[in-house]
Amino acid sequence: MTEPDPAEPPSLATLLRALIEDAQTLAEAELGYWRTALGFAVARIKTIALLLVGALFFAFFALMALVVGLLLALAPLIGAWGAMALVTVVLALVATWCVRRAITRGRRMIGLLRDGA
Repeated sequence: MTEPDPAEPPSLATLLRALIEDAQTLAEAELGYWRTALGFAVARIKTIALLLVGALFFAFFALMALVVGLLLALAPLIGAWGAMALVTVVLALVATWCVRRAITRGRRMIGLLRDGA
C-alpha cells in the first residue's frame, strides 16, 4: 500500500479502518484496566472480610462481658434469678426488634426489586 499524498485527504475507508483500530485499542485497554481493578478489589475484599470476622468475634465477647457484668451488678439488687430473667428478657426484646427490622427491610427490598423488574 502506498502512502497517501499529504495534500489529499484520507479516504473514508482509511478513516474507518483507523477508527476500528482505535476502538479495538480502547477496548483492550479498558479490559486490562478492569481486570487489574478486579484483582485489586478481590485482594482487598479478603482482608476486609477477615477484619470483619475478627471484629464480630471480639464484639461477641464484649457483649458477653457486658451480660456477665450486668448479672453480677443486678444480683445483689433483685437476686440471681431476677437478674438472669431481666437480662434475658431485655436481650430477647432487642433480638426481636432486630429481626422485625430485618424482615421489614427485606420485604421492602423485595418489593423494590419486583417493581423495578
